[in-house]
Amino acid sequence: MKFTKMHGLGNDFVMVKEIDLPEFVELDVLARSVCDRHFGIGADGLIIACPSQTSDIRMRIINSDGSEAEMCGNGIRCFAKYVFEEKMVMENSMTVETLAGEMIPVLQWVDEEMQGISVDMNEPHFLSKEIPVNLDVDIVLNHPFDLDGRSVEITCVSMGNPHCIVYVDDIDSIPLSQWGPFIENHSIFPHKTNVEFVEVVNDSTLKMRVWERGAAETLACGTGACATLVASVLTKQSKREATVMLAGGNLHIYWDEHDNHVYMTGPATNVFTGDYII
Repeated sequence: MKFTKMHGLGNDFVMVKEIDLPEFVELDVLARSVCDRHFGIGADGLIIACPSQTSDIRMRIINSDGSEAEMCGNGIRCFAKYVFEEKMVMENSMTVETLAGEMIPVLQWVDEEMQGISVDMNEPHFLSKEIPVNLDVDIVLNHPFDLDGRSVEITCVSMGNPHCIVYVDDIDSIPLSQWGPFIENHSIFPHKTNVEFVEVVNDSTLKMRVWERGAAETLACGTGACATLVASVLTKQSKREATVMLAGGNLHIYWDEHDNHVYMTGPATNVFTGDYII
């Protein structure tokens, strides 16, 4: 199986074409195998480029634990670069079918060199039933939450996938490997959730650490950065345009008040290509 290894701010993926997959392969088993950092290629997820009947192309993402995700912000930037370079889509602006709806990445060039990808991440959703969150409130905004005996407030947003945002004073001191899975698997989240811990630097700079559903801690999360910006605007802690600082680098996020869409801009990087023996 031919593959390309890529990353978006250290959030890394194994990219393959559906046409290159053997007919017998089970995607959950394959994802766990190729994503293994000791016995496989090593990645946070497996991304598959598929034909689409409604868009230019379709993206599927299988997390490192074998579960399928609706969307991935860093992944779709890598995906756009991959399908362009593989000549599967020949336009700088493309439509991508995902389980979270149609996304529109736009390749950005400077002197014939690709400098990054901007993605229209569509509209955020706040209603508890849309995220979903099993709480008796319409919108989860600064809602009290018992974090393993510690009282915190949570704000929940969907960017086509669920996110729970927790604001902290010092992001570097939190026990992420303890708090992350506690919230991810909490009973109020029937489909589990991604978890973002956020330190507000100022109204245009946010620091974020992420515990991704199905992938544990990652160096960056694009949908998480978008959800964090939206939550920070809703809680009056940020402007509609801000830099989100992640362990792997920075993303520029903008929530347009006119069309209600969230726009994410950041890099995508090729690491290596190869053949994987199944």
